[in-house]
Amino acid sequence: MISIVDEAPAHIGAREALLDLSFGPDRTLKTSERLREGRLPVFAYSALDADGRLTGTVRLWSVSDPQGNETLLLGPLAVDPCMRGHKVGDRLMRHALNQAALGGYGSILLVGDAAYYSRFGFEPGLLDDVCLPGPVERARFLAVELAPGHLFGLYGELRAAGFGDPAANHGADPQSVFAIQRL
Repeated sequence: MISIVDEAPAHIGAREALLDLSFGPDRTLKTSERLREGRLPVFAYSALDADGRLTGTVRLWSVSDPQGNETLLLGPLAVDPCMRGHKVGDRLMRHALNQAALGGYGSILLVGDAAYYSRFGFEPGLLDDVCLPGPVERARFLAVELAPGHLFGLYGELRAAGFGDPAANHGADPQSVFAIQRL
């Protein structure tokens, strides 16, 4: 049995190990990382097995265009290789999409495999007037609208939005970030 829960401080080490395993040591060099570094996610979810072991993770980040139009950037989504084929990623994605919609967000962007993400409504070609602060394969730059027309008018280079991560700049204990984030 898999449970989807809010990410907790106890998940940090396992999350980082899973992301390293899934994306390799160069994962922090990706363009999307420029929009995540030094920020707190808006949403962060963990998939836990019956023993409480982390089997998957997904996070969503606030980004905006130069005009201040906000959207969410999803990623990374990762699933323990031992759990692939058990729909852990699907459950994480559906939970994240539902929570974003309930939170009043109108759209979500990501850089990923269209064949996988299309089952959740993500499409290429919706972001022709939008770019990231670095290279990206346009066919992998996908979006889904949670509110019709939300992507209309979104243009220019996206930048990080939302809350800064106090641990990123001040050497704070990453565990304390969750206390700040939950306030």
